[in-house]
Amino acid sequence: MIMKKLSILLACLWAITAHAQNFGSPALQKLQMAEMAISRFYVDEVDEDKMVEEAIIKMLAQLDPHSTYSNAEEVKKMNEPLQGNFEGIGVQFQMVEDTLLVIQPVSNGPSEKVGILAGDRIVAVNDSTIAGVKMSTEDIMKRLRGPKDSKVNLTVIRRGVKDPLVFTVKRDKIPIYSLDASYMIQPGTGYIRINRFGATTAEEFKKAMKELQKQGMKDLILDLQGNGGGYLSAAQDLANEFLDQNELIVYTEGRTAPRNETLANGKGEFRNGRLVVLVDEYTASASEIVSGAIQDWDRGVIVGRRSFGKGLVQRPVPLQDGSMIRLTVARYYTPTGRSIQKPYNSETDYNKDLIDRFNHGELMNADSIHFPDSLKVQTKKLKRTVYGGGGIMPDYFVPIDTTLFTNYHRNLVAKGIVSKFTMKYIENHRKELTSEYKNFEDFNKKFNISNDMLSTLREMGDKEEVKFNEEQYQKSLPLIKTQLKALIARDLWDINEYFRVMNTTNESVQKALEILNSGEYKAKLK
Repeated sequence: MIMKKLSILLACLWAITAHAQNFGSPALQKLQMAEMAISRFYVDEVDEDKMVEEAIIKMLAQLDPHSTYSNAEEVKKMNEPLQGNFEGIGVQFQMVEDTLLVIQPVSNGPSEKVGILAGDRIVAVNDSTIAGVKMSTEDIMKRLRGPKDSKVNLTVIRRGVKDPLVFTVKRDKIPIYSLDASYMIQPGTGYIRINRFGATTAEEFKKAMKELQKQGMKDLILDLQGNGGGYLSAAQDLANEFLDQNELIVYTEGRTAPRNETLANGKGEFRNGRLVVLVDEYTASASEIVSGAIQDWDRGVIVGRRSFGKGLVQRPVPLQDGSMIRLTVARYYTPTGRSIQKPYNSETDYNKDLIDRFNHGELMNADSIHFPDSLKVQTKKLKRTVYGGGGIMPDYFVPIDTTLFTNYHRNLVAKGIVSKFTMKYIENHRKELTSEYKNFEDFNKKFNISNDMLSTLREMGDKEEVKFNEEQYQKSLPLIKTQLKALIARDLWDINEYFRVMNTTNESVQKALEILNSGEYKAKLK
């Protein structure tokens, strides 16, 4: 009997082997045979989908840190910020004590059209109560978002109105912008901050640049601090705005991907003014393409700290169930042939690279950064020395500012006390603030954080068991005041005004202004 069963098993395995031989390489046949054998003969039931997903994840882990697998839901979430829109009700919100507080309705969006206001608290979505029930932000988002033109009933509590209000909102496409801020930071100098490289980035940039040029912009500070990248095409389009015709922006090359060059078309609209680009240790990928092209062609000055170091090109491989593999197919190279990709021999070392940079003192002192001679190259026009093999090294190093950051301040932020204080202050004083300050310029000039406000903040910290430390408090006080004022400005106006306040203490922004206002810019580019 045992021999008979064994014969049947061997016959089945032979059939599987024969079937697998019709498909692909010996390695692929081996993989197919293993999966088929497990699913047909393993002693217990197996979840084939999960097993295959785990196999894919394990295979990709053998390659590089940026070749990844995402399930269908993750793909949708991942694509939304880059595609430039999602479908929902159109509000900026923050969770305050288990209640959704509307910071601002999106201008001309679905919620604004039906009369939802900044300061409203959304307590129910259709028949589901979302206030005071410890519901996760993700679950709330699922209830608020939905297909375009679908309707949702929102129950709102409004300050000064006795009974709850019910609004029926027709969902629509809600834009996600790439630009955080765009304004004249000083006469003749514009400032533009880009947070990601998405489908609409180049279009947004051109619109902002033209508006600033109307206001007299001659020089530009382009802020890419914290910009983790995005679409390669968006980076190419942005770099094109600064370079002359036929100047190489970037080229890509891989084992099966032949060299592919992107050249500037000469139609960019900021090819002559002075340009300063801000980068830091979180500036990556598409941001490094732009920074690298500008540095290699001596088109502008790079200011900040060494960028992240991601120079790999991923190709999306959609799978039939909506999941996707992002597979590294090539490396990109700057015009001088620099590979910006940092080493990834060890995944552990790769992931803790930024921690190592901090521990080695690199973020505080440029002298701690050492490049081998083999990584030195000359820029295209002025023959300045620049470096490859691990991010963009700025022309002017700005150390990370550790003087204002203390454990007391970090705990206030980590426990959400700074945000909660701002929300409550706005809620209690919105009418008088909007009445007294008709525009941001007036607010920025006259509004100050009072001692009473700071006392309330400290009391809120005490209640949340953030132990008060006088020395640390005094050390962080300038930063605390700036953050509070910036957050209030954001809630009264928008994220643009937040950065207008915060940039007054941003060391890299201030260094950029110093360079433009002195002879340093010309001295570096000659």
